[in-house]
Amino acid sequence: MPPPPDPSAVRVSGPWTHRDVSANGIRLHVAELGEGPLVLMLHGFPQFWWSWRHQLTSLAEAGYRAVAVDLRGYGDSDKPPRGYDGFTLAGDVAGLVKALGERRAHLVGHAWGGMLAWTAAAMHPRVAHSVSVISAPHPLALRREIRRHPRGQGRAASHVLRFQAPVFPERWLTGDGAAAVSRLLHAWSGPKWTVAPEFDEVVRLNRQAMLVPGVAHSSLEYYRWAARSQLRGDGRRFAEAIDRRVEVPVLQVHGAMDPVMLESTALASASWLGPRSHYRCIPEVGHFPHQEAPHTTSKLLTDFLARL
Repeated sequence: MPPPPDPSAVRVSGPWTHRDVSANGIRLHVAELGEGPLVLMLHGFPQFWWSWRHQLTSLAEAGYRAVAVDLRGYGDSDKPPRGYDGFTLAGDVAGLVKALGERRAHLVGHAWGGMLAWTAAAMHPRVAHSVSVISAPHPLALRREIRRHPRGQGRAASHVLRFQAPVFPERWLTGDGAAAVSRLLHAWSGPKWTVAPEFDEVVRLNRQAMLVPGVAHSSLEYYRWAARSQLRGDGRRFAEAIDRRVEVPVLQVHGAMDPVMLESTALASASWLGPRSHYRCIPEVGHFPHQEAPHTTSKLLTDFLARL
């Protein structure tokens, strides 16, 4: 068997600059491009900062300081044994904004990163200038829809339950060179993207990133805390902390063919939307609109930010 990749393997070259930033007691790897108001981008599972490659360039060209981070436990960021709860992860986001030398940022997140953007804006409202979420309903909307519609959103999110078992999910994710990552990307994407010229490279790099030591376990800890905390006091405190309208405008972008986060669940987030919020659904796109339809998604983002 070949040795596992070094964490630095995720520092894919491009027009951006890679650097490390200390925030909330850990080291976070970021890729940065452009100057202007800060736009902080938070990736989802099973990916890493590079999922924002298209938006890094488009936002920089539009006059923003675009920063994409490897979340705690991913890529070339630290992978501590603890801290995968909503409180700590929101603290990572707020701490990173300040560590980047800014008081506030436009928060942009996909899937897990989007739910962190919702959370950070609720728990640390002073750091959020706006929130843009892609394939990411409000965490409480997702929880409610899973309970109300077990054959709908519950079935769509069935992987959350599979990830609760010890050890086996890590082996499944990393087995055969992280072949499971390839299967997830194919299953969760719209059919047009899976035959696109770039898709093979997307699969290759994300498989490599999942094989970085510690990433599989850390990424699964997000899911484990989210599920298990619902039966504990910290889960109740978390729900109380985020059960408030976001104080800033929110852009929701969703893929019409998303099999993981259903459009009805995204629409069920209306109770938590801030003022001047917008919802956009992109046809023929699955769970990864920012990669499947990068030009459309980037234009929605830049138009939304320009209106602010």
